[in-house]
Amino acid sequence: MNSSFIKSMLSATCLALAAWSAQAQEMKIGYVNSDKVLRDAIPARAAQTKIEAEFSKRDKDLTDLAVKLKAAADKLEKEAPTLAESERVRRQRELVDQDREIQRKRREFQEDLSQRKNEELAAVVDRANKVIKQIFDQEKYDLIVQEVIFASPRIDITDKVIKALNAQGGK
Repeated sequence: MNSSFIKSMLSATCLALAAWSAQAQEMKIGYVNSDKVLRDAIPARAAQTKIEAEFSKRDKDLTDLAVKLKAAADKLEKEAPTLAESERVRRQRELVDQDREIQRKRREFQEDLSQRKNEELAAVVDRANKVIKQIFDQEKYDLIVQEVIFASPRIDITDKVIKALNAQGGK
């Protein structure tokens, strides 16, 4: 290859990079911190409050059952030396059965709670994505990203998204 060919290829590459760089500088990019939106936006906090209200009674009931079981186990431990073998075995079996039942109810509770959290979270995420799309269209963004390792505060539009979500209220 001759040196003039290499020089012309190098010049063409430099021109292409300069054109791409100029075009990239004109791009409008935004970043949204999803965790902050799901933590700070009014609809997200309302969803959390709704879930807590919905599950607080069941949680309290399970806690009460566990306290009663502990009291019964403590009572058996105190009385065990004076009980007949058959009575002690029967009460131990009852405690084991009660413990299994509480564990089963706790698992069901956790599954139900997790499912409801996912449902409510999905609804908030859907609303947030609609708001982000509106901002994207109205302000003519070229790219809005949510998951990044680093982002400049200059392109962070999280507070704008939260403000728009809050303005919607319970809609």
